Amino acid sequence: MDNSKAKILTIITAVIGVIGAILFIRVLMAGDDSEAMDSAVNVIVHYSKILLIVTALIAVGLSLFSMLKNPKALKKALIGIVALAILFGISYALASDAAVTNQFGDIVKNGEAGSTSKMISTLITFTGILGALAIGTIGFGFVKSLIK
Repeated sequence: MDNSKAKILTIITAVIGVIGAILFIRVLMAGDDSEAMDSAVNVIVHYSKILLIVTALIAVGLSLFSMLKNPKALKKALIGIVALAILFGISYALASDAAVTNQFGDIVKNGEAGSTSKMISTLITFTGILGALAIGTIGFGFVKSLIK
């Protein structure tokens, strides 16, 4: 990155930081007044949401732009997305659509059997599969480094 772009990025970062600091000071100055505190916290939460959305859009946009310029990276990304879709399909097939119960066997509020229960179970199973793959990959790398 050339010097002028670095300066512009530094200025933008500084402005974002100063705005965040001012909003944080407003929260600290609100004291015990609940209405002032609610207002100050509301503003800083909305500011954070906007920053998160803008950051995510920039990151995804630049990633897509970079992949479109590099067909090999695009191919790898598509293979990864297909692999995740296959794992999600396996998770969906393994998931239960039974009612969600508490420790006493009573159905929890809004925990009836059906599609919502199936999707939550799918996401839990999907997370477990990805976690197991991550732990397995770390273990494989550790064993491979011990052998060398």
